[in-house]
Order: sequence, then C-alpha cells, then structure tokens
Amino acid sequence: MTVETGSGGAAKTIDRRRIAGLTEAEQANFRERTRASAERFERALKVMPGGVPSSFQQNDPWPTYIERGDGARVWDVDGNEYADFHNGFGVMCIGHANPKVGAAVKARVDLGTHFAAPTDGSIVVAEELQRRFGLPQWRFTNSGTESTMDAVHLARGATGRDVILKIEGSYHGHHDAVMVSVYPELEELGERDDPRSVPYGAGYPRALTDLTRAVPFNDADVLESVLNKLDGQVAGLIMEPAMMNINIIPPVPGYLARVRELTAKHGVKLIFDEVKTGATISYGGATKRFGVTPDMITLAKAVCGGYPGGAIGMTGEMAEIVASGKVHQYGTFNGNPLVMAAAEAALTEVLTEDVYRKLEDTNEQLKSACQDIIDRYGLPAYTEGMGAKGCVIFSSEPLREYRDYLTKVDGELSTLAWLYHMNHGIFMTPGVEEEWTLSVAHSGEDVERYLAAFEAFATDVTSATATAPAAFGG
Repeated sequence: MTVETGSGGAAKTIDRRRIAGLTEAEQANFRERTRASAERFERALKVMPGGVPSSFQQNDPWPTYIERGDGARVWDVDGNEYADFHNGFGVMCIGHANPKVGAAVKARVDLGTHFAAPTDGSIVVAEELQRRFGLPQWRFTNSGTESTMDAVHLARGATGRDVILKIEGSYHGHHDAVMVSVYPELEELGERDDPRSVPYGAGYPRALTDLTRAVPFNDADVLESVLNKLDGQVAGLIMEPAMMNINIIPPVPGYLARVRELTAKHGVKLIFDEVKTGATISYGGATKRFGVTPDMITLAKAVCGGYPGGAIGMTGEMAEIVASGKVHQYGTFNGNPLVMAAAEAALTEVLTEDVYRKLEDTNEQLKSACQDIIDRYGLPAYTEGMGAKGCVIFSSEPLREYRDYLTKVDGELSTLAWLYHMNHGIFMTPGVEEEWTLSVAHSGEDVERYLAAFEAFATDVTSATATAPAAFGG
C-alpha cells in the first residue's frame, strides 16, 4: 500500500509483506538476545500471574528482565547494555542510581525508615510542591492510583454528587471509579456526544462503573453538552491535561481554559492527573506549562525520585474537607521518610529549572532529528512531545483524541519500531502507545544511538536510501 506522510515528505510504498518479514526477523533476533530473560520468565510463570509483578510489564514473547541501571544506561540479565529511553514508565528522569538521591536515602536509612508519624521531610516536600504547582495544600500517597482515588473521594465529598467524568482512552490507576473506557474498542464507544461507559476488564461492579462517564479529549463542545445533560449530578472531571497513555496528545489551544470555565460553571471539581506530566514536562508540570489551575492535582512517578510515592494538591476549600474529617485520607506509609528524602533530593537538588530547560532543548533536538528521518524516508509518522517526553507517532495525520488513536495509528509499524530499538540497544517501553522519557543523564551520544536505531528501521522499512542526517546538536 502507499501512504502519505503528514509532514510534507514524499510518499513511499509500505510493503506489508516486507513489514511482516522484518517483524519476524527482529522477533527472532530479540529471542536470541534475551535467552536469560526467557529463563527468568519460565521461573516467574510458576509464581506470578503472567510472570510479572504488574500486568503492564507483560510483553510478547517475554519481558526483558533488568539487572541494573546507571545514569542513562541499563543492563538486562543477558548482559545487553541499553541506552534507557523507557525510564520506568517515565519515573527515572533523574537518571538511574542518581548520587544525590542515593545519598539522601542512605542518610535517612540510618535515622529510621518508618514511624507512621510526620517528619520534617513531608513539610519540605509539600512546601516545594506548593511553590511549583501553585495549589496551597498537599497530602501524600504511595502511588498514582492512590492519588487519583483520593481526588475522586474529595470531589464527591465536596459536592455531594456521585458522577465522575473522565476522558476516553485515559488511564488513571486501577481503582473502581476510573477503570472505565481505558482502552475500549471503537464499536464500544457509542456516539461522541453521548459516549458509553465501558468497564476495563472484570472485577468492577457495574453499579460503580455506571457512575463514571467518558468524554473525548480536545472537544469542549461535547463536554459542555454532557455537563448540560447531567447538570447537578457531576462531582468531578479527572483528566490528563496532555494525554500520555496513547502516545502523546497535547491540548489544542484554548481547550484547557474552556474546560476550567465549564467545570466551574457547573460546580464540577477539576482534577488534573499529572502523574506522568508533573515532574517531566516543566518545573511546575502541565499546570504551569499551560497556565490553567485545577481544583486538585495528582502526582506520583518522577516526583519521588524512583521511590513509591505520590501526592495530591488541593485548594483551601478542598483541604478543609480533609482537615475537618468530612472526607478521610489515610495511609500508613503516606509521607514515609525514605520516600520524602528521595522526593526532596529529586525536586530541590536534581530537577531544577535549569535542568528542565536542558531537557526541553535535548527533546526538541531529538524530535527534530526524528522528523528529519521521517521526512527523508517518507514514513507515515510525525513527532510529538514536551519537556522530557516525546514520541514518534505512526500516523499520517495528527491525533487529537482516543478515537483518532484507534483509527489512525499503524500498529504494525509501531511494533516493528519497538523491536528495532530494543535490538539496537535502545530500551523502550513495550507497546504501541507509550513514549520516551529523557533523563538528566542522557548525552548527545545516547541520542545519536537512538537516531541510528530509528534510521536503520526507516531504511529497512522503505528499502530506500536517503541523504546523511545532520549531526545531533549541529
């Protein structure tokens, strides 16, 4: 078939039989390179469902078991070295074994690791989050799931309403209220102005999932229509301000401001799920980058420097609901001193404003160089990203919402690109919907290595030659 690029490059013929042959060859190469991972997988299957601690870690034919990491590199159990662009689903933008975070945690270990009582660390981290994100009050959790769960509780407690709105194709953790319309099939979605609620797997009572309604991203008109139909029933809207679970889809100009206006008009609490964006796309996350302030912000992943923690920021009104005991926010490990030590070091010593400028610059250069390869080889793809996060999206047209992702992304090319990167020493997130995350440790050499893998893919896919690429940073 012939596909048109979305960036003005010349169209190339994409031979599907060739793609299938290349995929088979790269899968064979992957199997040969990861025999020790296959052995670990056989052992793991006997003691863990799917052979992994989390279903997100599953991959065909088996997951890559990692032994260690240092800076921007990781090594698997077979001894393969990779430049890590996966970074633990975006957690490790501080780099692996960061010495400043490591020193802070080691010092804290000698003073005791858990008290179930407040320590100075929680005050310092809350003060730093207040500075960055602008919301006055913060509480801590142990994961992104707990953060979004608490935010939903607060929205319902503040309004006395039960219905929650979310965005189609978004993932906000694995609690009942948000395991709805995560990755539904196109035929399950219903009409755009009246979408269906589709439970994500079994185990979630229909009585609960029916209380969550999904709306498409980047369409304030549909949101307004749904809010009008459900006027007085909706407690909160939880959303990623930039979608990060189906590649990367930024908000169109004016969309977030309109969402803020509509939710305020209907008395709906606006929750920005910044688990992925909070410590990766700017010093103050999406809230600072896009200039729209919600009622609550949920954080986790990169905020805690590689340790299992999260946070929820809130307005004074929402904080009073917690302080009064109207809504209970609990957790034995909330504000754990080890996690707070890691978070304090990550936020105050590593992820400084200067670092974000460097990450943004490196990301823009990587995106530009990838786009150059896309244009020269006529691939049906384009680049997207912000801050430390970016991706190549295998679509000839820009994505604006989840329905675009279902109908426009070339899954065969996405899968093959992942295999090429892994087999060329670039550790990437498995699946067709994830993105790269840069770390403070990534160098020009790491980026050149990524580009070499991507160009090898482009060459073999199109069976074409092209002019030599410009040097990174040149």
